[in-house]
Amino acid sequence: MRFRARRGHTGRPAITVAKVAGPVNVSGDKEKKQTRILAADVAAIADAAAVLRAGGLVAFPTETVYGLGARADDPRAVAALYAAKGRPSFNPLIAHVHGLDAAKRLGDFNATALSLAEAFWPGPLTIVVKANQNEGTCELARAGLDTVAIRMPSHPVARELLAAVDFPVVAPSANRSGHVSPTTAGHVAEDLTGKIDLILDGGASEGGIESTIVDCSRETPRLLRSGGVAREEIEKITGPLAAAATDEVSAPGMMTSHYAPKARIRLDASDVRKGEALLAFGALPAGSEQARTIRNLSARGDLTEAASNLYAYLRALDATGAGTIAVAPIPGIGLGEAIRDRLKRAAAPR
Repeated sequence: MRFRARRGHTGRPAITVAKVAGPVNVSGDKEKKQTRILAADVAAIADAAAVLRAGGLVAFPTETVYGLGARADDPRAVAALYAAKGRPSFNPLIAHVHGLDAAKRLGDFNATALSLAEAFWPGPLTIVVKANQNEGTCELARAGLDTVAIRMPSHPVARELLAAVDFPVVAPSANRSGHVSPTTAGHVAEDLTGKIDLILDGGASEGGIESTIVDCSRETPRLLRSGGVAREEIEKITGPLAAAATDEVSAPGMMTSHYAPKARIRLDASDVRKGEALLAFGALPAGSEQARTIRNLSARGDLTEAASNLYAYLRALDATGAGTIAVAPIPGIGLGEAIRDRLKRAAAPR
C-alpha cells in the first residue's frame, strides 16, 4: 500500500522525493541530525512510528499544514521539539490522537466538547479541555497549564501514523517558530533540515491553514484561534463564542508576532508601490503593474482556495527578496477570519 501525494485546491502538483536511506539520530544531543525525507508509504510510516517511540522528531502532513511530531508523554522529546523550532516553552502544544477514546484519556470532555468532537472530528478543530491527572501529555507540552489542547486530524498519513503508536503526538507546525507555516515537505526541509530526524512527504496540504481552537474548559466556550472550521459552523453548536484575553497565550498560534516572513507586510493595500511584492485576492489593485511579483490567493475570490494557498504564496513572495509584501483586502467572513488573523500576526512588530 502507498499513499498518493495529493494536490491542493489549486491543482498544485506535489513535490516528488526519492526514498533516502540512512541512520536515524534520536539521541537528543546537539549534533546536527541526518534528516531523511521519505515518500509516505506504509514502510515509511512504520519507520516514522519507530522514530517517535524512540523520542525522535518526525514531520508529517495533516489536512491543515505539516506538523512536527514528538511523543507527548516524553518531556525530553518535547524539549527537543521546542529546540528544533526555536519555540518559546510557554507556548503550549496540541496533542494529536487517532480516536475519541484516546482523547478522553487525556482530558475531561464536557457536553459541549463532546458535541464539537462528534461534529468536526476528524478534522481541523482543536478542543481545549481540563487535563486529566495522567501522564498522557507531559507538563512541558502543556506549558504548565491545567488544560490540554487535543485534535484528531483527518489526513490519511497522519491517521495511519497515530494509529501505529500508543501515545498522543504533539505536532505544532513543522517550521522554525514564527516563520511561515509549511504546506509541503519541501517547506519543512527549508527550515528544519539537520534539526529533525524524518520528514514524511505526503504531498501538498489541502487545507493550508491551521486548525480552529475552541476552549471548552470553562462554562462559556471561547474562540482561541480561528482556523479551518469557520466560527459560524461552531456557533451552530455552542452558541456565541467568547473571545480570549488579548495578552493570553493559552493555546498555539496566540502570540502577537507569528507566521512571519522576512519581508514587511502591508495589510489591506488598495494599491501597490514600486518594487513591492503583491499578495492579491480577486481583482488586482491599482499599481499592480509595478509589483516585483504577484501571487493571487484566489482570482475568483474563493476563501477556501485562498486559505490553501496562503503560506505557500507568502513563502514564494518572500523568496523574491522584496522588502515589503502588499496584501490586498480580504473579507473577514468564514475562512477569511482565519486568513486575516494569520496575516495580522505576520505583520506584527517582531
